[in-house]
Amino acid sequence: MLSATKKTPGWKLLWNLICYQPKLYIIDSCFWILITGLPAIPGLIIREFFDSLTGKAQFGLTSLTWIVLLLALNLGHIGIIFAGRLTKTQHRFTMSSLLRRNLLERLLNNPNAQPVIVNSEEEKAVSQGEILSYFRDDAQQIEDNVAWVSELLGEGIFAVLCLVILLSVNVQMTLFVFLPLVGMIAIIQQAETHIKRYRKASRQATEKVTGILGEIFSSVQAIKVAGAEQDVLNYFRTLNDKRRQVMVKDSLLNAMLDSVFQNMVNLGTGLILLLASVLIQNQTTKLTVGDFALFIYNLSFVTGFFNSLGRFMALYKQTEVSFERMTALLSGATADTLVANNPLYLNNLRDELRFVRSGRKQLLPPLEQPQIKEKDCLKLLTISNLTYHYLGTNQGITDISFQLQRGSLTVITGRIGSGKTTLLRVLLGLLPKQSGTIYWNGLLVEDPANFFVPSRSAYTSQIPQLFSYTLRENILLGLEKDDSEIEKALNMAVFEQDLAAMNAKMETLVGAKGVRLSGGQLQRLAAARMFVRQPELLVFDDLSSALDVETELALWSRIFNNGSEAQKWTPTCLVVSHRRSVLRRANQIIVMNAGKIAAQGKLDEIISQGQDLNF
Repeated sequence: MLSATKKTPGWKLLWNLICYQPKLYIIDSCFWILITGLPAIPGLIIREFFDSLTGKAQFGLTSLTWIVLLLALNLGHIGIIFAGRLTKTQHRFTMSSLLRRNLLERLLNNPNAQPVIVNSEEEKAVSQGEILSYFRDDAQQIEDNVAWVSELLGEGIFAVLCLVILLSVNVQMTLFVFLPLVGMIAIIQQAETHIKRYRKASRQATEKVTGILGEIFSSVQAIKVAGAEQDVLNYFRTLNDKRRQVMVKDSLLNAMLDSVFQNMVNLGTGLILLLASVLIQNQTTKLTVGDFALFIYNLSFVTGFFNSLGRFMALYKQTEVSFERMTALLSGATADTLVANNPLYLNNLRDELRFVRSGRKQLLPPLEQPQIKEKDCLKLLTISNLTYHYLGTNQGITDISFQLQRGSLTVITGRIGSGKTTLLRVLLGLLPKQSGTIYWNGLLVEDPANFFVPSRSAYTSQIPQLFSYTLRENILLGLEKDDSEIEKALNMAVFEQDLAAMNAKMETLVGAKGVRLSGGQLQRLAAARMFVRQPELLVFDDLSSALDVETELALWSRIFNNGSEAQKWTPTCLVVSHRRSVLRRANQIIVMNAGKIAAQGKLDEIISQGQDLNF
């Protein structure tokens, strides 16, 4: 596993997170300084109260006055705690959101046809369910550590002030305060290996449980058809038992460390009390009852800081594990990527109240589709010697070359496993090409994954991915388009009759992964999602597999006869299909066999070459 501490120390990553929102951190720290510091003031009041009872008070206030001042100070402290919690919550949420945002961006930039590898040496891949553990548990761990920095800062400042007060009361007793700190540092150094090992084991066990949950929920039908419900549940229970065992060890170690730290603090306090009793009995000392009360009151702040410091050191070791795990998902990027300064679209309170009053939902800023200039519109796409082989195999594509003319229809066909889908994915950058070049109007495409996006191209896979939202939301995916543009896209996808039969029209919920739609409706809705963006290049992976012949003919007819009403949009189509009706319409047919081009040309030319197209 890649280590975040080899290149970037954990403390530096924490500091980068803090510097992401310095104003918020300063405000949070100021609140926490007040929260931890105000309780130190009652110590002075308590001393004066006791000295007033013994007639040694420095001020002429009555005991009742000191009690009133103490109550007023505590009420103010409660108000500051409430205000500080609001800032603390916002600060914590911002830190964890930045981590998740940067990690998600990195994962989305990876080719989606490749597994996520977290151990390059063992080639260990993680599933989507397992990745949830990184986003939830590890991000939460780092968030806790960042929050503790401001809390520890506040405690530390007033621990120093309280320490000055202790020294002013009695130097001998104050020296005993440092005994627990020395012991805590020694214990953390000795327990570091166990802290990190147990935390790694607990995170990995949780990762396996979330992974199998994701697999179960996505494969319910396959499990029921195979009658494997009991076996799957037994395996799930086994993973949970293992997770419980390692989690108990991790929690037990944390509890033992907390107990040791607390008992060391209590032991030190006990020794100080014994020394104080001796000093008070000694007639030569000037230690009064009020001084002793002040010393004991402030002593709790110093010893409490030492206890927090010990827990923070243990927490930091666990946070290093979380940084290591999250860095392992970055596919070779450094840990600095996790804490990179990027914008977060978080609603502020003023906007939230405004939208609540208006009765509307508050949405993210509208997604703006990048527009290409007319001179950059696709005229000629050239693919030269494109090659990709799956890791450890000879399967894939080899030396694929062809051209796409503007407004043309190119159909890729061939037997199952001949490399059709792989070709599309490599072209679009969803799989990294191992050799070959791609030219857009004669200009080299260096990064296909980030180049072939709307409005240059749009892609629909064999099984389109829909979300559990409405038709409108699945078509737009955040894009700003009016109803007329959506209706044109649906009409081009031959979806108008289906839409008319739906009571909620474009507000119809499609269900999880589009479960409420038929296979043909799902594919045509995905096509409408492409059409509304009007890209230069349309890439379909077997779009017509769930369409009847009549619907398919209508769809292709509308695609190539839309120039007069769709803002002179002239798409270029690259399609995987076996349908004769599509092959007859095609300007160019590419026949794939074993990852290579077996034949290329129009339908008549390929038939004349003796190619069998009955796949």
